[in-house]
Amino acid sequence: MANTNFSTLFHNFTSNRHNKSFFTNLYFITFSISLCSLFYFLGLWHHSTTTTTTISATGYTVSSATNIICSQPNDAITSPTPSTQSSPSTKLDFESHHFVPDPPPTAARVPHIPPCDSSFSEYTPCEDTQRSLKFPRDKLIYRERHCPSSEEILRCRIPAPNGYQSPLRWPASRDAAWYANVPHKELTVEKKNQNWVQFEGDRFRFPGGGTMFPRGASAYIDDIGNLINLRDGLVRTAIDTGCGVASWGAYLLSRDILTVSFAPRDTHEAQVQFALERGVPALIGVIASIRLPYPSRAFDMAHCSRCLIPWGQYDGVYLTEVDRVLRPGGYWILSGPPINYQRHWKGWERSRESLKDEQDGIENVAKSLCWKKLVQKEDLAIWQKPTNHIHCKLQQKIFKNRPFCEAQDPDTAWYTKLDTCLTPLPEVIGIKEIGGGGLANWPERLTSIPPRIGSGSLNGITPEMFKEDTELWKKRAAYYKTLDPQLAERGRYRNLLDMNSYLGGFAAALVDDPVWVMNVVPVEAEINTLGAIYERGLIGTYQNWCEAMSTYPRTYDFIHGASVFSLYQNRCNMEDILLEMDRILRPQGSVILRDDVDVLVKVKSIADAMQWDTRISDHEEGPYQREKILVAVKEYWTAPPPEQIQQSKS
Repeated sequence: MANTNFSTLFHNFTSNRHNKSFFTNLYFITFSISLCSLFYFLGLWHHSTTTTTTISATGYTVSSATNIICSQPNDAITSPTPSTQSSPSTKLDFESHHFVPDPPPTAARVPHIPPCDSSFSEYTPCEDTQRSLKFPRDKLIYRERHCPSSEEILRCRIPAPNGYQSPLRWPASRDAAWYANVPHKELTVEKKNQNWVQFEGDRFRFPGGGTMFPRGASAYIDDIGNLINLRDGLVRTAIDTGCGVASWGAYLLSRDILTVSFAPRDTHEAQVQFALERGVPALIGVIASIRLPYPSRAFDMAHCSRCLIPWGQYDGVYLTEVDRVLRPGGYWILSGPPINYQRHWKGWERSRESLKDEQDGIENVAKSLCWKKLVQKEDLAIWQKPTNHIHCKLQQKIFKNRPFCEAQDPDTAWYTKLDTCLTPLPEVIGIKEIGGGGLANWPERLTSIPPRIGSGSLNGITPEMFKEDTELWKKRAAYYKTLDPQLAERGRYRNLLDMNSYLGGFAAALVDDPVWVMNVVPVEAEINTLGAIYERGLIGTYQNWCEAMSTYPRTYDFIHGASVFSLYQNRCNMEDILLEMDRILRPQGSVILRDDVDVLVKVKSIADAMQWDTRISDHEEGPYQREKILVAVKEYWTAPPPEQIQQSKS
């Protein structure tokens, strides 16, 4: 009866068109939807599972129904709280169709690479002083690179000293550094009267003094500039042997002259580390039994200010190595013993005769290299390398005092033994031609075709490829600055490292920023391009990334690498390379790596274990490229305070 009445009512309601209205239809539709919804929610309530959400004591958000752990910035992962469920008589199985099971708790945890003991805060693996004592002291061989075996490699993260701070920004950093970053006062005592470094309050100050420039590095450079032209851009790259705290190189930067400074690990405590804290290019190194890690014809100027290298001994082998790395027409500058010994011999506590013999030995070696002595004025002496070897070859035929090297690649310089033979310059036709090709003055040199490329000596690299590479890296550097705000912030970074530089395009793209870039050409690279990088007026070094770099921890503010891990994929442990990167990167420094996506996924997993903040971004040309870009930031952390370390040991 009820159904009949409802049907009659519905029929009258829908058939009577004259009485139909908009509001009546709306009420009917609303009534129908409400009725359906009521029955749906009644059924849902009957079969529902109660979900609880809790916050763990360590800050991890845990959703028990779905078993998801939402990570917060903490060090431990808590287990999810068991869910509370109702017990309906009939239970529908949605789990197997809608949820992916969680991995076991051990697999879900991110591995953690532990920190090293605080005593390793200045660990330099290949220049470790304890290991070096096992090697001969003759010719300073014990101060060369001696890297640990694979079994000796530390697989932990090197801590920064307690109280470490981000270095002062350039140019303020040239003149000051935080004491907590380099806690060594030895030089402030040993070189107190020479103004190398002074200690004041919580920082060191660098007045710019040196053993042979008591009036300061700037005045000393002015003296050099009065003897050779340092203003026209022809002198752009320089090398400073036995650099001290690198004040010479620091003050040349304002004159657009880029200097590689080096000194041994233990001659004076932390001298190279001071240089790097100042934001000045430097490496740990020594001229001993192997070549310097630079190509031939790299530097426009070489310098030694009382660097204590026995230039005239061992058949002039050390000065012969300087000749190899000097460009045609380059200068060698010497100050200190034995120059001007007639005035200083008493202060140097040496006899006139021994100093005269030393100077005669240097003069003889320089002549055998066909160098011309340009000038000796007061405490400075300057020699110049010839622009070609036409006259030199004639001279050697007559005097036969130094043969030319044969069947040697002059650019090979990774554990390559020194030789006393003279590295020949590339052949020329006319006497005025420059061996290997002339270089443009700076800054035109940066974008001019490097002579090594123009002559075709770098197989497979054409001038057109060089130009395309230069433009490509301008776009890439601009894109990087959108990915890493710290790189975009002018002055945030100072010391940069490019792990696989190719033609130096990345460094060239940043030339107007207040940074310097150490361009590395891996010894495993298919083409040795480091010579072309120097011909652009940039600096760099060779490196095998299966070994540690010759530098202190926390050297670089930013590290860049293009296809580094693809290059070393089957050569050594990826974790070891990343730990070396972590060692030489400053706290809160950044890393940008570009590589195949599969390679970067593996890299990211290790970087996460080192507690870097990482993300993988698309290629600058879009998401469809297999090559991706990993951006990472090293977290700030330091060794605990000394009193806490002492308590833990007691």
